[in-house]
Amino acid sequence: MINHKPAKTNLPVLTQLCKLIPSHLTASLAKKHGIDKQARTFSAWSHVVSLLFAQLTHATGLNDVCDALRNHSRWLGSLRGATAPPRNTLSHANKTRDSSMMEELFWKTLHHLENSLPGGFGLRYKGVPRRFKATVSAIDSSTIALLANCMSWAKHRRRKAAAKLHLRLNLQTFLPSCAIIEEASHHDDTRAPALCAHLRDGEIALFDKAYIHFQHLFALHRRGVQWVTRAKDNMAYTVRKKLLPKPTGKILRDDLILLKGEKSRSQYPETFRRVEMLVEVDGKEVVMVFITNNTQWAASSVGALYQARWGIEVFFKQLKQTLQVCDFLGHSKEAIRWQLWAALLLYVLMRWQGQAAGWAHSFSRLLAVVRGVVWDRIDLAALLRSYGTAGGGWRMRSCCEGTYLPGFSP
Repeated sequence: MINHKPAKTNLPVLTQLCKLIPSHLTASLAKKHGIDKQARTFSAWSHVVSLLFAQLTHATGLNDVCDALRNHSRWLGSLRGATAPPRNTLSHANKTRDSSMMEELFWKTLHHLENSLPGGFGLRYKGVPRRFKATVSAIDSSTIALLANCMSWAKHRRRKAAAKLHLRLNLQTFLPSCAIIEEASHHDDTRAPALCAHLRDGEIALFDKAYIHFQHLFALHRRGVQWVTRAKDNMAYTVRKKLLPKPTGKILRDDLILLKGEKSRSQYPETFRRVEMLVEVDGKEVVMVFITNNTQWAASSVGALYQARWGIEVFFKQLKQTLQVCDFLGHSKEAIRWQLWAALLLYVLMRWQGQAAGWAHSFSRLLAVVRGVVWDRIDLAALLRSYGTAGGGWRMRSCCEGTYLPGFSP
């Protein structure tokens, strides 16, 4: 429930949100990527605003975006001179303009926002054990289904097409550190070196077994990066040393192993650790096998770190369930990339605005609140603060609370 009426302002909520992007960035990036020469009637900044508006309002087509912006064109003037595009103009811009501009705009805006809050931008994922002070990064990918008959460039299987978002997520801030958006035909392990390129000595990388490539794992080991992943079922190895004489609690085995296959051993010639333990999944205990190059952690810490990798699944869930990454405004590769990078940019802007206002509820509710007042001239920060921060997030109860007679309570 809103505690007080937020203050009025001269700027619509959409303007307040888009002004978090530094004013000089779009023009300089448009010039760098050659978009300024194509933007005589529809500027690069207007293009960015149109895509952010489409994400925020869950627009399902070009007409939705263009009609809504045209109907509110008098307010777009307050947004650094943005203009409402005709339908064909927006479609042509999505198809022909270099989407690398939006990609670079995302990273530069994220870097700007990270340095703009006094206490730092980002919130630690609760699943990461507190005893780990080094940067913990989760690496994974998410497949985005497309229409095969319209998007042959993204052909994935016989009758399917898909794009894929490869991501390295910093679990200490719950913000992206590296992302690759491309067609889904590339296997995950081929993108692992690029995703891990900027990891430094002492940092921790968590990834699923789809990203296992022993040559890459050994390269991380030589750079001082600690890694944890699940072992493949067909991994051939020999035990060189038992670190656990007998099963203890949920730890079944803890060994130092060496790869047996000639090719695998040439890629990773040193020993590494294999931990077999019981892990609770959906209320049931199942046996999981983890491998890591760290021999100093407790075996339980290895399992706890891998379970923290689920934070990236939470990120993908937030992205897919709250932003517009299922219905697209175009069929070309550039149009898909423009829209997906716009989704990531809006996610970061909303996260920053929520943290600055002390938002204590879910990200989906944050987006729903802002979506309902896109064109209202109220102070966005005051609006979010009016929802209160006491008591944390809302909880769903399985039954209503009430007063019961003795002996009749549920």
